[in-house]
Amino acid sequence: MSMTDKSANSSPVGRRTVLLATGATAATLAVGVAASTDAPTSQADNTAPVAAAAVCTLTKEMTEGPYYLDGQYVRADISEGKSGIPLKLTLTVVDDDTCAPLNKALVEIWHCDALGEYSGFVGNNGHNEPDNGTFLRGGVLTDASGVAKITTIYPGWYRGRCLHIHIKVHTNVTLTSDGSFTGGQELHTGQLFFDETITAKVARLSQYAVNTVPRTALAQDSIYDGGGARSGLLTLTALGSTTSAGYAGALTLGVEQG
Repeated sequence: MSMTDKSANSSPVGRRTVLLATGATAATLAVGVAASTDAPTSQADNTAPVAAAAVCTLTKEMTEGPYYLDGQYVRADISEGKSGIPLKLTLTVVDDDTCAPLNKALVEIWHCDALGEYSGFVGNNGHNEPDNGTFLRGGVLTDASGVAKITTIYPGWYRGRCLHIHIKVHTNVTLTSDGSFTGGQELHTGQLFFDETITAKVARLSQYAVNTVPRTALAQDSIYDGGGARSGLLTLTALGSTTSAGYAGALTLGVEQG
């Protein structure tokens, strides 16, 4: 399988939407631009804020890519001690018709580590390390506010792709005794993207600089289309005064039910 994900069709898929949530006014929100900031969050709250004001805008789905594995764990922390700076995600799922939050939707993510390697496929990016088939994979159920909070690390990169995280949203899943899930309906498949200015700083840190593969910038990526939050661009907020302290990332996803 090619190391580079093949791009999905560029046209919107049905009526599936993404909600753009920032702290701006309604007029600014209508522009549809995600925000990033290096200002640290307060110590009392280490997740990115989700603003009350929001505007629904159309988005297309993104390719699943070649590295998906079924049956991953339902868990809030998928990092498994992997090297890298903290990334604390706050992902909100809403109905695209009513903007009402979806309760008990499973938000599942998977991504590569600092070396650009996916669990279950280690070696495809030219680095050797232990492979248990589960690191940096998993998901959680949304709460009554439609919010899923997942702790991971800021991803690395592999040949031909910018930094990104894959995401699926499922409903009506069945939790299993081994901590995984089965069944349900898949409502959304997409990717989360990262501000290039912040990524450039992260890439200089020692944990990431050991990745020997040339990094593809966001603007050079074959899949990200420059659509901002409509195409999965996270709002990033620094967790501390240094890059190594990590980031919080937020995005609100609107999905079509039924």
